[in-house]
Amino acid sequence: MTLYAVNPLMLKAQIDVALCGLVKSSAVALDELTIVVEAGSYLDVAKILRDDPTCCFEQMLDLCGVDYSTYKGEGLPGPRFCVVLHLLSVSLNHRLRLKVFVPDDLSPVLPSVCDIWSSANWFEREAFDLFGIVFEGHNDLRRILTDYGFIGHPFRKDFPVSGHVEMRYDAEQKRVVYQPVTIEPREITPRIIREENYGGPAQ
Repeated sequence: MTLYAVNPLMLKAQIDVALCGLVKSSAVALDELTIVVEAGSYLDVAKILRDDPTCCFEQMLDLCGVDYSTYKGEGLPGPRFCVVLHLLSVSLNHRLRLKVFVPDDLSPVLPSVCDIWSSANWFEREAFDLFGIVFEGHNDLRRILTDYGFIGHPFRKDFPVSGHVEMRYDAEQKRVVYQPVTIEPREITPRIIREENYGGPAQ
């Protein structure tokens, strides 16, 4: 017997019932359901989504950070950092996007969901490394993509393009050393200004 994906509007109704008022907002776009929950109820929501028989999201496919400090050229009102999870129910054949905004912009902290979905392990480390979001309860929260001595978080929109420090091998000291960035920013693409009707029919 083949299981067919639940209509997103039906799934929305089922999740609203299962989460019993814990959904802050929800939206269906392009046949995908996205729900937003408060940081304080994040762990409870995750457990319900995994364990409730009408949800059964056994798998977490992805977890990533988002920096909303600028959005479409303008600052987005509200918290700066958000964590987004993509969940899959294999048994019921439906998917869900779960979003939770981190309450404190200066010290972004959320609980870890590693005990709920073990696949969150490396994804949370990545969000910590690239965005600086700390996941409390993670048993091995350390950098995963950048070097151990790296300063800053590359995916924050205030991070300089050339970074803070550069790394090189020092032949005299016979080891890798860090030093302040010496790269001078430069524009490598020439700016081309064309007349208004350039390439159009001759006047």
